[in-house]
Amino acid sequence: MLIILTACVFSTWAQDTGETPKKANARPRPDAATTAKPEPFEKADVKTMAEQCVRLETELGNIEIELYPEQAPETVRNFLNLVATGMYDTTTFNRVVPNFVIQGGKLSTRESGMTAAIETRSEKLIADEPNKILHQRGVVSMANSGEPNSASTQFFIVETDASYLDGKYSAFGRVTSGMNVVDDINRRPVINERPDKPVRLKKAIVFPCAAR
Repeated sequence: MLIILTACVFSTWAQDTGETPKKANARPRPDAATTAKPEPFEKADVKTMAEQCVRLETELGNIEIELYPEQAPETVRNFLNLVATGMYDTTTFNRVVPNFVIQGGKLSTRESGMTAAIETRSEKLIADEPNKILHQRGVVSMANSGEPNSASTQFFIVETDASYLDGKYSAFGRVTSGMNVVDDINRRPVINERPDKPVRLKKAIVFPCAAR
């Protein structure tokens, strides 16, 4: 009813004044697809991506991850781009399931909040890439909404072997250092999988694996 009434008022106003109403402070809205800058690993090949590792600098310590683009190339590309562009900086591990996983990468948990660009990036979906990587302790995999091809920015780290996830989620990396930090995050108090005090990821960094 509200929509119909608004349309009637708009039509009457236009007829009475002979003018087209203008929005206050109206600005042209550019197409995000045409204005988005290329991301750092957009054109990277598998070899280049495999040479990159990621460091998650959390409030409790660092977690280092090696990546497997030969098994999940687009998932790794997405993850590297999110890290390299600073999207993960100041986000939290917003979901924790004791003795199972810790989950992070939700861009709306950023300390500075969301911008239009960040919101647009958070809505970008990637295709599922189920593969032969087993969901064992330390494996990093993409979270999704339960629907096919619905992964975007959120990822999880397996704290305890979970073979029932194999082939259902896109595993793409493994923790090489800092599982003690993963364990510490996993043991913190939660209510319905929501941490009482979420651990913040201060900064995420891409670095050459050879530099470890």
